[in-house]
Amino acid sequence: MPERNAPPIAVIGAGPVGLAAAAQLVGRGLTPLVLEAGPTAATAVRAWGHVRLFSTWAELVDRAAEKLLAPTGWTPPPSDEHPTGARWVADYLQPLADALGDRVRYGTTVTGLARAGRDRVVDAGRARQPFTVHLTSADGGEERVRVRAIIDASGTWSIPAPLGADGLPAAGERALAERGRLDYRVPDLGDPAVRAAFAGKRTAVVGAGASAFTALAALADLAGTEEGAGTEALWVTRREISATTFGGGTADQLPARGALGLAARAAVDRGHARAVAGFRTAAVQRDADGRLVLVAEDGRRTEPVDRVVVLTGLRPDLSFLGEVRLGLDERLSAPSALAPLIDPNVHSCGTVRPHGVEELAHPEPDLFLAGAKSYGRAPTFLAMTGYEQVRSLAAALAGDLTAARSVALALPATGVCGGTGLPAPAGDIPDVPGRGGGCCGA
Repeated sequence: MPERNAPPIAVIGAGPVGLAAAAQLVGRGLTPLVLEAGPTAATAVRAWGHVRLFSTWAELVDRAAEKLLAPTGWTPPPSDEHPTGARWVADYLQPLADALGDRVRYGTTVTGLARAGRDRVVDAGRARQPFTVHLTSADGGEERVRVRAIIDASGTWSIPAPLGADGLPAAGERALAERGRLDYRVPDLGDPAVRAAFAGKRTAVVGAGASAFTALAALADLAGTEEGAGTEALWVTRREISATTFGGGTADQLPARGALGLAARAAVDRGHARAVAGFRTAAVQRDADGRLVLVAEDGRRTEPVDRVVVLTGLRPDLSFLGEVRLGLDERLSAPSALAPLIDPNVHSCGTVRPHGVEELAHPEPDLFLAGAKSYGRAPTFLAMTGYEQVRSLAAALAGDLTAARSVALALPATGVCGGTGLPAPAGDIPDVPGRGGGCCGA
């Protein structure tokens, strides 16, 4: 049984998995303290609220969260609908945060974690010490909070992967991003100002996952309108295009995900997007007219474009974890035991087997990364996977190791046989179809 007046369990992030973790802890009689940097729940999801998920409501609602919401009069949305990010927030995530009440703190940024009175080097008495969470509030105030355990579900949204094919920014990339000529998010073409910025222009879309497919399809739709006449997309991929590039199509067990790949293929077939494959960007330059040109490592150059949209994946923020002991895979930045199960050179979203507390454990007891952050750089995460993770973690923290170790989850196959179905060049993590809003998304 949980100890009365025991310190709370910190949950970093009030996104889908963080809120589910809090609901699971409440269901186990434990006290969560959810720390959210943004002013509201699901700040990251709100940022891509215009994007429609390819998962249905049935796959987007955590069971413990549903139990917590039931007494509030909450009505589950139709299970077979595909909501936008904005609907996911309005109809589920914000109501769940409201049901958790003052267990959720907004405008609170975690700047560091440590064992109380112990830096990362010290062994003596380490495991007996609570954790100290270093916090900064929106007004700049600082605070230290002691907690008994930590579930870091802060996601990967804050750090988009760069344009440069070597994992670092391409020459000229930072300056262009600061000037607004280069973006890292799917453009919201429903916004009149954004729509006007892309209409009649040529845009380079870099990437080959669900987010890139979403952008290509949206630009193709704009090109088919009177106001969008002349709109073009230059689709830049680091890998060669093959039969599996567009995902599983009609064989995908998430039909909306398969349809997204088909829409991207249609954009190419109709001439609204032209592919530049096997192009590994080293620099982005301006031509004499001020337009942008991508330059590849092999010297190839794209034709001039007006804007660049970089959709090459996301990365976890490990900056505040420097004084705790992590066991991370050197390639993926995922927990060492989990990394082989999610390796995108081998796995797609549907081939990752269920996992929980044992695969998420670190050398630092009672510290866990969960949700998209636990996957590091692997683009194979599904929301339902995160829900099973935090169910297992809550059971373990409540002392129910039998339930914690009993993990079960049936994931929908992509229709692509493992990863991309192709061997990856050395050092290259493929753009696996299915990562928009964290593989549950676009």
